[in-house]
Amino acid sequence: MYSQVEHPAGGYKKLFETVEELSSPVTAHVTGRIPTWLRGSLLRCGPGLFEVGSEPFYHLFDGQALLHKFDFKEGHVTYHRRFVRTDAYVRAMTEKRIVITEFGTYAYPDPCKNIFSRFFSYFKGVEVTDNALVNVYPVGEDYYACTETNFITKINPDTLETIKQVDLCKYVSVNGATAHPHVENDGTVYNIGNCFGKNFSLAYNIIRIPPLQADKDDPMNKSEVVVQFPCSDRFKPSYVHSFGLTANYIVFVEQPVKINLLKFLSSWSLWGANYMDCFESNESMGVWLHVAEKKKGRLLNIKYRTSAFNLFHHINTYEDNGFLIVDLCTWKGFEFVYNYLYLANLRANWDEVKRQAEKAPQPEARRYVLPLNIDKADTGKNLVTLPYTTAPATLRSDETIWLEPEVIFSGPRHAFEFPQINYKKYCGKPYTYTYGLGLNHFVPDRLCKLNVKTKETWVWQEPDSYPSEPIFVSHPDALEEDDGVVLSIVISPGAGPKPAYLLILNAKDMSEVARAEVEVIIPVTFHGLFKRA
Repeated sequence: MYSQVEHPAGGYKKLFETVEELSSPVTAHVTGRIPTWLRGSLLRCGPGLFEVGSEPFYHLFDGQALLHKFDFKEGHVTYHRRFVRTDAYVRAMTEKRIVITEFGTYAYPDPCKNIFSRFFSYFKGVEVTDNALVNVYPVGEDYYACTETNFITKINPDTLETIKQVDLCKYVSVNGATAHPHVENDGTVYNIGNCFGKNFSLAYNIIRIPPLQADKDDPMNKSEVVVQFPCSDRFKPSYVHSFGLTANYIVFVEQPVKINLLKFLSSWSLWGANYMDCFESNESMGVWLHVAEKKKGRLLNIKYRTSAFNLFHHINTYEDNGFLIVDLCTWKGFEFVYNYLYLANLRANWDEVKRQAEKAPQPEARRYVLPLNIDKADTGKNLVTLPYTTAPATLRSDETIWLEPEVIFSGPRHAFEFPQINYKKYCGKPYTYTYGLGLNHFVPDRLCKLNVKTKETWVWQEPDSYPSEPIFVSHPDALEEDDGVVLSIVISPGAGPKPAYLLILNAKDMSEVARAEVEVIIPVTFHGLFKRA
């Protein structure tokens, strides 16, 4: 039995406290000077309700979705937040109990129902959560909050009101979709999701939602599957968090973190489990990288393989002279990833999590290089000829391409995660800079800028302060890639009457430009976007 040991920065628990929504926006106190060109709204999603009555949510990914907004106008800043009125939230508030099973919290049957009604309810299928706490993204002229299931929730980005739930299954063949779609400059949306086909055949479908057309019809009605990636295991699809996209190619990394589908389908009815209980590892498979031509929807018949790692976030993917460069934030070892998820269990034993983290391999930001033109005469040779990377790709006798990484960031027990780039101008293109959230033993305690070419880093950090994912906002007249600001919501519980603030950093050197303080705690947020005015 382990004794309970607090993280050295114990105030991080304030990130996981239930808060109330606001009836109207509140004015933030600004120190420094807000750039006059910074006009618009920072929208963020995260959990904000961690218990219903006497029933607690056990995991960070289970807290009910809270939508946040910082508005910038003429140097002034206001803050607003409202709960997303998902089915999971509305039913929980109505019945005063947890009604739908979440990632780490099992929803027990209604005790008021008799045993027969509960028994027959098991055969109505798995009730999937629509708790849209992870991200928000545009489709046409609309905005949607999302999680990683087939349900997304249309919201009003100005008032934060919930408009309606949308089931992606009604438009396209997916059983779920990531919370990290790619949105191109013309408004086209690409995403990836698992697809359970006939005879339990599994695949990963790339879906495309076109931009708003002249007829003003909802772009959802024109959604389509553009390519299907095969699954390496019939009953155990890999967990999919993000994917790579360039002008001509789609890259999908099939990792060894698996979802046991049979366990998933039986969990609610037979043994009262949650989503997290259905995860397992198959590190013997290593990692498979799949590539498809974006415009033709054609799979490349090239078998890219590498040793096992686990993946949440792609940094960027781009093409260069017959190669695909794939930059990733990686975690080595399933136990490490599982304990990353375990810490997010709000009742976690920090001492045990720390033990696991200390013995686990180092998390790294890595670069892999995928050659697109293969000549069998080069068997046994390194096919990578680019002068600026040390990442090799070797053609083996079984016609697989074995990949080894170039490490572009590594720190002692410190992960570079939640990466963001100058997305509008450099997504799918050669780039230099990425911004990330530094996790110290899984706890966010710094903001980082990384030069992926020189590996130089810049860091913003203050004691007992917990920032969120950095969002890069480019200057409207920018001539350089990093000409702009970085926005992050920072929680500082020991800072007195203003325990949270919106931090604005100079994107070039990570120096503080301004901060907009509010008199309320803001719980952890995962992802979001900046919507220009």
